[in-house]
Amino acid sequence: MKKMTSKKILKCIIPAAFFLTGSAAMAQTSFPDFRINEGSVPGALAGTITADKVTGNYVEVITFSGNSFNASLLWNAGQFVANDGTTPVPSQLGGSTANQYGLYALYQASGTFSSSGGRTTFNFTQGTGSLSVFLDPGSNTTFTAPASGSAPWTVGGNGDDLLIATGTPTSGQGTLDPTLSTCTGSAGTGINCGSFGATSTWSVTAAGSAYFTSPSPFFNVSFQSGQLNNFSPTGTQTINGSLDVIFGTAAIPEPASIALVGLGLMGLGLARRKRG
Repeated sequence: MKKMTSKKILKCIIPAAFFLTGSAAMAQTSFPDFRINEGSVPGALAGTITADKVTGNYVEVITFSGNSFNASLLWNAGQFVANDGTTPVPSQLGGSTANQYGLYALYQASGTFSSSGGRTTFNFTQGTGSLSVFLDPGSNTTFTAPASGSAPWTVGGNGDDLLIATGTPTSGQGTLDPTLSTCTGSAGTGINCGSFGATSTWSVTAAGSAYFTSPSPFFNVSFQSGQLNNFSPTGTQTINGSLDVIFGTAAIPEPASIALVGLGLMGLGLARRKRG
């Protein structure tokens, strides 16, 4: 089987999104470039980079009650990527050496879910929750998970951290399907068992404008897409997986369209792993 490039995968996904959700659904179908000034981070070396995606990993505490859920998520960025999200960009992001720094986000949202035939579908409630993004000079911030998904993460050693962006979740959808061929392992331990996609408003602070230098004004929407490891949608669960971010100024997509884009971006990640 021939390996698909990122552009070929996107060409397959985008028509499907419009076919399933109608022409009114506005999906982010490109990876717009942005420029970062790493010299604005205290302790980092001077330098700028151009990328079109930020990749990372998340840990999420999610509490289920009835048909509703509350989620509290910590995301740590790992690297910047360019060329439609396919080529890692060398940067000072990540690690713990003197010149490196961290980039993390705290995210809370709520919504509803339903299960049928072993699959669980999640729908985020528009306008609930919050998004805060920080620079972590020296990568020395510590994190403690909350007891439930309705509470925020506790952050320590963050006196030198810089708030660079805030936002409000606007839409999102995800699907957990343990029957997927990519969901390996016994119940509760499988990986790549589903995907999710979400959008949030994105507003940079003064420190954010010094870090995100182009375009100016910066994009006003962030698109998050990720992968779900297996878990039981009951009680309070702690889950983890990959979560990537791109930016745009398009109209807010409908949830089904967002989920398809999220699934496609997860596919790009899986394809890169197979090529590696």
